[in-house]
Amino acid sequence: MTEESILANVRRYARGIGDDCAVLKPPTAKQDMLLTTDFTIEDVHFTRDWSAERVGHKAVARSLSDIAAMGGRPLYCLVSIALAPWVDQTWLNGFYSAANDLLQTTKAWIAGGDISHARQLVVSITICGAALKGKALLRSGARQGDLIYVSAPLGGWKIKTVIEPRLDLGRKLVGKASACMDITDGLALDLHKLGLMSNVGAALEEVPLLPGATLDQALYDGEDYELLYAVPSAVRVPGIRIGVITSGPAGVVNYEGKPLEPKGYDHLLHRS
Repeated sequence: MTEESILANVRRYARGIGDDCAVLKPPTAKQDMLLTTDFTIEDVHFTRDWSAERVGHKAVARSLSDIAAMGGRPLYCLVSIALAPWVDQTWLNGFYSAANDLLQTTKAWIAGGDISHARQLVVSITICGAALKGKALLRSGARQGDLIYVSAPLGGWKIKTVIEPRLDLGRKLVGKASACMDITDGLALDLHKLGLMSNVGAALEEVPLLPGATLDQALYDGEDYELLYAVPSAVRVPGIRIGVITSGPAGVVNYEGKPLEPKGYDHLLHRS
């Protein structure tokens, strides 16, 4: 397996590759550009016994979730991959096929990337998207009295094994939500982050759980990839109401009369 043989197969999925850079159309004057990038790393985000298709779906879905949290629409994707010694052409075909299939459901496409090698498999996904000019959803707009919602029940990565980027919901929240983000590190830590960015606190009233999930998993495990958003009380939106934004202290999340510890998944604390 050589780099050229790999590229020959990748060209089935990526219509923008072949030159030093992809040549792409920028968003219109009525749009802002969105850029996000995520690593998906062997033994951190997946293990070798996962299928190639499952890894490809997860790698792309994680970045699509970021676009969803901003109320945007994905346009282009760059896929950079460092191949471990165990990876073969069949595995790569499955990976790129799944990544491409998910992107096609959003009308985005693979525009390029890079190929290298490493001791373990490392994937870097960069997605370029667009949002209406000045309308992208941020973490910093929540205000006292806003209601807090999540897009679906929570449970963390041990319970939720498939990521479903909430792109349609994200776009529906544009002009309605005052703040939004996706839940990657656990509800407790991510709501804390939203509060810090908005200089507000939060009072949780309930935590909706996936079947089989515990409260601790929903609060602290992370990788739910559901949307977490604040909305003025007079505005009606889809989702599950879980609490209310308070005056502060900034970042403090109270649940059942007690402040939650702002803990969750932190990559730097999980280094081996």
